[in-house]
Amino acid sequence: MQSWRRRKSLWLALSASWLLLVLLGGFSLLRLALPPRPRPGASQGWPRWLDAELLQSFSQAGELPEDAASPPQAPHGGSCNWGACFDTSKCRGDGLKVFVYPASGPISETHHKILASIEGSRFHTFSPAGACLLLLLSLDAQTGECSSMPLQWNRGRNHLVLRLHPAPCPKTFQLGQAMVAEASPTVDSFRPGFDVALPFLPEAHPLRGGAPGQLQQHSPQPGIALLALEEERGGWRTADTGSSACPWDAHCEQDPGSRQTQRRETLPNATFCLISGHRPEAASRFLQALQAGCIPVLLSPRWELPFSEVIDWTKAAIVADERLPLQVLAALQEMSPARVLALRQQTQFLWDAYFSSVEKVIHTTLEVIQDRIFGTSAHPSLLWNSPPGALLALSTFSTSPQDFPFYHLQQGSRPEGRFSALIWVGPPGQPPLKLIQAVAGSQHCAQILVLWSNERPLPSSWPETAMPLTVIDGHRKVSDRFFPYSTIRTDAILSLDAHSSLSTSEVDFAFVVWQSFPERMVGFLTSSHFWDEAHGGWGYTAERTNEFSMVLTTAAFYHRYYHTLFTHSLPKVLRTLADEAPTCVDVLMNFLVAAVTKLPPIKVPYSKQRQEAAPLASGGPGPRPKPQAPSPDCVNQIAAAFGHMPLLSSRLRLDPVLFKDPVSVQRKKYRSLEKP
Repeated sequence: MQSWRRRKSLWLALSASWLLLVLLGGFSLLRLALPPRPRPGASQGWPRWLDAELLQSFSQAGELPEDAASPPQAPHGGSCNWGACFDTSKCRGDGLKVFVYPASGPISETHHKILASIEGSRFHTFSPAGACLLLLLSLDAQTGECSSMPLQWNRGRNHLVLRLHPAPCPKTFQLGQAMVAEASPTVDSFRPGFDVALPFLPEAHPLRGGAPGQLQQHSPQPGIALLALEEERGGWRTADTGSSACPWDAHCEQDPGSRQTQRRETLPNATFCLISGHRPEAASRFLQALQAGCIPVLLSPRWELPFSEVIDWTKAAIVADERLPLQVLAALQEMSPARVLALRQQTQFLWDAYFSSVEKVIHTTLEVIQDRIFGTSAHPSLLWNSPPGALLALSTFSTSPQDFPFYHLQQGSRPEGRFSALIWVGPPGQPPLKLIQAVAGSQHCAQILVLWSNERPLPSSWPETAMPLTVIDGHRKVSDRFFPYSTIRTDAILSLDAHSSLSTSEVDFAFVVWQSFPERMVGFLTSSHFWDEAHGGWGYTAERTNEFSMVLTTAAFYHRYYHTLFTHSLPKVLRTLADEAPTCVDVLMNFLVAAVTKLPPIKVPYSKQRQEAAPLASGGPGPRPKPQAPSPDCVNQIAAAFGHMPLLSSRLRLDPVLFKDPVSVQRKKYRSLEKP
């Protein structure tokens, strides 16, 4: 009994002590353990611990500079945010229209490229009164001039100040309510949701196109993964994650080993690239790592990652604490090959979609601002962070990934089972009666549209069909056939020429093939490009060979979204080229689709007799135009405008099951395909 009483007394004493501890100071200890809740819209920097004063009492002066509480720096522009400092009412008419102030002094080559990128985009306007955004280029210190305040400054409202380098000209006026698009801004001065973080662009960065990614092997390399470390004096140094030594200086005392002595001026073929976060100039190595397919490992970065508002950098980069070198090495060494592969592939996509040229960087900046105008749903995260990227998924077409031809596999969906036939009727303007009957016999045809583009008056009567037939009076231009007409109600378009000749079985099988590859062009007649060493340029051939890189749009299936891209994304000079040289229109459309998908077209079987009688291109006079191939100048002009050659060659032709097999015709679904 006494033993039980002693245990009870001890238990009551312990309970009272615990209650007293909680009442006196327990709540304050719990608060110290909780990190501070970030304010809405505040910069997400490194955490500032609430118990910094307690830690300082147990350390010597200067031991904890990173953890010590420091007064936050006020961002430039005060408390400006998107809702308070930008008037979206000016953008309700034509959307985002940008006026660029003329430079007040000499400008660099990079500034020339920026001006060319904006003036060639769909955002540009020459009228400041009709502009939604007024853009001011902050001149470089190399030119010896600094930007002055424009006359229509209006305290910076609806203005964007573009700075290409972390150390621009000294401020000659107050930014006020102006947004700032700056290369590698510090996290203390950057205003999330209002400013735009740009990459550090070298002077030699190309205007358009740009070099492709340098990743030579997409699968993780066997053996020890290599590290590439950027150095203050330039160049790169390699090391192994399997080494017990610490790869960066002044943090470890282990023997560096013999495998860490390789130093190169150019980026080696490494898996991880360690980049210091203290020096703003180190941000220039960030783009170099992306292009090489080297996973950037940012060591306590003090600068904002480019376009962090829309790009999910957790899929392409790693942010690590430089104070934990051995833990970082262990994490890199234990990373699974699947994770390494996903990160490296994402670096290649981001480089090609947003960073490979000055034009893409500028257009991405404007696209980010346009998304703010239309709201967060303008471009979902999937469109920004999945191929082909937000620049090629126009929000003016749709904001749903399912409406684009690129995301059916990711969304687990399929395009609808109907198509619209668009028949272009040029000179001499004879109604394609037989072609209409053949297309109308397809079980997948939803509507037939006849685009009348010649000087003759419209016929008074048309053949009766089971599906709707609509006649559109065109503007007598070849590019009209790729205009996004509102009367097209299906995703799939069968583009036809009045002189085309197809059977119903050929149409049905080609459409079934397109349903499996909705992002690609599926056609019957093919052509190819090649490099002409004698003339130092690209050539074109329409010879019937096993290898091809283009299909003629006189008989081809593709997604209707490419009409929107053709009209609203291509430079006006290219559409004018197609109107002046009608034989170039097929090449231009194939360039566009190949640049978006990075894939070649698909060929399907076509009757040999019709193939020999079919025209090579549309637009020629007479009932049967003479074969006429696009000139090499056409191919080279389009390639120069794109900045690279996007066309890819293929030898793939998809045939029906049992096609030309020695079996009974009754067992074949598309019997008429084999008829002579």
